[in-house]
Amino acid sequence: MTLSHYNRRDFLRELGIGAAALPFLAGLPSLRAANSSNTAALSRKRLVIMFSPNGTLPKELWPNQFGADIPLEIKSILRPLDPYREQMLLLKGVNNKIRGDGDGHMRGMSCLLTATELNPGNIQGGSDTPAGWASGLSIDQQIRNFFQSRKETRTRFGSLEFGVAVPNRADPWTRMCYAGDDKPIAPLDNPGQMFQKLYGGAQDRESIAGILDYVREDLRRATRKLSSEDRALLEEHMQLVRKLEQDIEAARNQNELTHPEPEVDPDIELVNDNTPAISRMQIDLLVNALANDMTRVASLQYMRSVGQARMRWLDVQEGHHSLSHEPDKNLKAYEKLKRINLWFAGELAYLVKRLADTPEPGRVGGNMLDHTQIIWVNELGKGNSHTLSNIPFVLIGGGAGFKTNRALDFKGVPHNRLWLSLAHAMGDEKLQSFGTEKFSVDGPLDLS
Repeated sequence: MTLSHYNRRDFLRELGIGAAALPFLAGLPSLRAANSSNTAALSRKRLVIMFSPNGTLPKELWPNQFGADIPLEIKSILRPLDPYREQMLLLKGVNNKIRGDGDGHMRGMSCLLTATELNPGNIQGGSDTPAGWASGLSIDQQIRNFFQSRKETRTRFGSLEFGVAVPNRADPWTRMCYAGDDKPIAPLDNPGQMFQKLYGGAQDRESIAGILDYVREDLRRATRKLSSEDRALLEEHMQLVRKLEQDIEAARNQNELTHPEPEVDPDIELVNDNTPAISRMQIDLLVNALANDMTRVASLQYMRSVGQARMRWLDVQEGHHSLSHEPDKNLKAYEKLKRINLWFAGELAYLVKRLADTPEPGRVGGNMLDHTQIIWVNELGKGNSHTLSNIPFVLIGGGAGFKTNRALDFKGVPHNRLWLSLAHAMGDEKLQSFGTEKFSVDGPLDLS
């Protein structure tokens, strides 16, 4: 029988361990279950949604053949993920059919995870009618709420929303996660602030450095009660936290972690050259939070729709959105877009590897990737056509139990059905529809 959150607190208190050590210990099976041999009770399902903007390059993404029994072919921009092809599922023909107010980028971004219309509003896009926020909750929050409604899957945070170079503004182009109608959730794109959120309760002071020193005696006391596997997990956790403390402090001393705000044009973001380092710190924090069961649902948002990130670390000086509008025959722009998409795939590969290299807590066997469903999404199918059709959905991991190492073409089904499939796979089987109801009438997609 799994111990409740409050029983764990009581148990730790009896050991003489304060609340400051809870973020380090709460997810360890030795302290979570009265009978740690009951592996079924300890098995977890997790969800991570990663977003990158401005469409993809279809010729560099889609394989030449699709089919349930055809092994997945890896095209150029997915090459960083090639080591994980046997755990990948690539979906084509899953379309965002949400229409109504707002331009394509607005509906592409804020309707991507909500699968429902934008509310009327006064935010004017590049064309079409003005609009407001999305009118429903996003799929990550649907699954978060389902997990939080059950004692055995409830976690400290429910969900965590990570950002990388998301501009300091709030509009339908910058928000993909929604807690409900007119309730956008802002991603946190400063690793120092995210670290403070995860571990900041340890000390009542501004500096985050030295948290491990503050709780070291409590952790030493708790270690006596841990299994050998959990002691190894805790030691790895502590090493990563120490490294993150050092990395964040070093980055703070060099420069501001967040990208500078635009000086003149609000549509131009001069993304800080620390973005690659920030990305890796955010991924490390995300994996750490999952491993310690602080959350089982997370999102990782890179930039924003219509974002003009200037990826100088890739020798790309032009804004991403401007490049995405160039015709395919502009070979220089095309090659730069390949570079950009390869970089996003490389960051995803880093996340996947971190999960694959981490044993699944609880001695249930395998690694964390085996129990985590990652979905890489984009708000557009192709940047220079602004299409909401053939949006790329790259699924990696075994968390949802979908059959992998293949590419499927669904020929234009609403993406509501994909999210319904995901909810069912994560355990929320009573959910009958998701988003705009008429797009869910044919039920979930068959991904078995």
